[in-house]
Parts: sequence; structure tokens; C-alpha cells
Amino acid sequence: MAKTTWAVDASHSEIGFSAKHMMFTTVRGSFKKFEATVTADPEDLSTAEIDFTIDVASVDTRNEDRDNHLRSGDFFDVENYPTITFKATEIKTTGEHEYDMTGDVTIHGVTKPVTFHVAYQGTGKNPWGAEVAGFEATATISRKDFGLTYNAALETGGVLISDQVKLNLEIQASKQA
Repeated sequence: MAKTTWAVDASHSEIGFSAKHMMFTTVRGSFKKFEATVTADPEDLSTAEIDFTIDVASVDTRNEDRDNHLRSGDFFDVENYPTITFKATEIKTTGEHEYDMTGDVTIHGVTKPVTFHVAYQGTGKNPWGAEVAGFEATATISRKDFGLTYNAALETGGVLISDQVKLNLEIQASKQA
């Protein structure tokens, strides 16, 4: 397949995250608004050009108070840093349809390299005849690396929020004409 442009279908995709709460439970959330530019041969991502932009205000953890706190200056500070961005800088093949994709992630005004493990899930025609491709990507980041240091000590020891945040992307993209 030739290298072409693909549009991410947000209604069939998810950018999710999870972090430990109180050291022993997992809280999950996602970002509802995002866009991406992908120019790639989905069968060989090693030469892909990938850019993502996430609207941080669209954070959703199914708890309005928590979501508002995440939008505040204690965390994302959406007034000053309304987006999270990703731009792929290097993609290495690690197996059949599997890759390590490193790119520059900018969160809260701080840019750091992050490596995602990416798996190509396949292509097919959707019910409207458009060619679509599926991908899964995972990574783990340190909140502190991006200046997200808010936390609270627990009286039983430990902290309220883990430093490590797991990222999980489920992406469906449609081939553009």
C-alpha cells in the first residue's frame, strides 16, 4: 500500500489514560476532542508522519468535580495550556505490524520525548465503502516530567495520585481521497 493521508475518526477512536488513586485503585479517563494528521502506509508505519492535538478541556473521568480540578492550575491549567500535542520523530519496527514510535509530547508547556508501543490492527471497508485502518498504542509517562506535581500525602502513607500515568490509544483512521 502506498503512503497516503488518513483522518482519525474521533467517533471510533479513544485517547485514554489511567493513574493509581490512593496507591491501590485505578482511575480512568479520556479526552473527547482531538485531531490528528497521519500520512502513512498502514502496513509499514516506519516512514509515517503523525501529529496529534488534544483539547485538554475535553478531559472526562466521569466525575465533574475531578474533571474541573484536572482543568485547573493544580494540573493541566487549560487557560494557559489548552492543548496536548504529539509529533512523531522516530518509528522503529519491532515485529510484524508492531512499532516503537517516539515523538515529542508537549503537556503543560513542557516537551519531552515519549515512546509508544504501536500495533497495526488491520484495514477494511466500513459500511459506507471507505477504507479504514485500526491501531492501538500504549505508553507510560511521569506526571512530574511535565510539571504536573500536585499531590497529597495520605495519613496511612503514600500519596493520593501516582506519578506514573498509563496512556492507551485506540485509533480508527479513514483513508482520504
